[in-house]
Amino acid sequence: MFELESKGGGIACVLLALLLTGTWPAILTLLERRGRLPQHTYLDFTITNLLAALIMVFAFGEAGKNSNENPNFLNQLPQDNWSSVSFALAAGVFLSLGNISIQYAFALVGLAVTLVISLSISIVIGTTLNFFLDDQINKAQILFPGVGCFVIAVFVGFAVHTSNSADDRDKLLNRSNDFKEAKGANLESGTTGTVKAKFGTADFLVELEEKRAIKVFGRSNFVGFSITIFAGICFSLFSPSFNLATNDQFHTLKGSVPNLSVCTAYFHFSISSFVVAIFLNVMFLYRPAMGSSSSSLGAYISDWKGRGWALVAGTLCGLGNGSQFIGGQAAGYAAAAAAQALPLVSTFWGIILFGEYWKSSRRTYSLLGSMLFMFALAVALLMASSAHRN
Repeated sequence: MFELESKGGGIACVLLALLLTGTWPAILTLLERRGRLPQHTYLDFTITNLLAALIMVFAFGEAGKNSNENPNFLNQLPQDNWSSVSFALAAGVFLSLGNISIQYAFALVGLAVTLVISLSISIVIGTTLNFFLDDQINKAQILFPGVGCFVIAVFVGFAVHTSNSADDRDKLLNRSNDFKEAKGANLESGTTGTVKAKFGTADFLVELEEKRAIKVFGRSNFVGFSITIFAGICFSLFSPSFNLATNDQFHTLKGSVPNLSVCTAYFHFSISSFVVAIFLNVMFLYRPAMGSSSSSLGAYISDWKGRGWALVAGTLCGLGNGSQFIGGQAAGYAAAAAAQALPLVSTFWGIILFGEYWKSSRRTYSLLGSMLFMFALAVALLMASSAHRN
């Protein structure tokens, strides 16, 4: 089986994972804002997520020399390694629960803040657990200041959303006349057509609420924050579980049985994640969450609007997760958790594609800048803490 051994290669995989995993949340958010049901989107997403994982498993798992100490994927499947497999299955369950939850939090709290809070929680808990599971191979004097930066980012994230929500309420109370004036100008000139509302205006917020699949007006911040925190806890447990699956720190395997390879663990991880996602989202078709519309399997199958983007998102997620795990094997899972700092990428997409934080107050901009700065600093410290696994 192919196994990445260099620290530099591990960090390159982590950076690739950062780009890929920072892009797929923006695609899910785009589809929800266009009115596509999150159940439909996530079912499509799940299919290509699994296919991308399987491609990586067979591409890397069957490459290289097969040996008793480092068997190829197909050779390792029938071995007596169910103690490690169970940790890989648990990791898939945790990640699937987190991903399903977070797509609803995107609508309620916003793309950037949701990811900052949930993934900061994930990194604070998950990185601490991985540090000890990895026999402290990462430099503590660098790693834990980075963890502290993520703790600060959590509280700044709460402040960003609270401030931005207040800005939105002010906009709606003092409804902008931009859209009305533009519409009136069309009537006076004899032209017809609809003028698109500008990013950041009250009219834009109203138009978005009318189109989107998950309605957010009138909902308490507490609901969105609660879902975000739950997602963060789920995310924090998947990486340590995967670490246990591949490195057997509890020594549960028999002496002659080799550790589960990254590819074999990723296979089991992806299967359990797929099963949980299919079960919950089929259930949500008939019992929708957060006030979204009910649906059916027939309606899902015939819903092709936005399906291509959902399939792309699943592919990016599958490839991103695989890159993170391969990088973690070489550079240490604590450093690989830096790939979860994907808000740095997603915030860019949120501002450019969705107009998040346009025409907000100076207070909101200051808090947003502070939040992203803490994230950037934390990522740098996590990457600097990486060390080569023996």
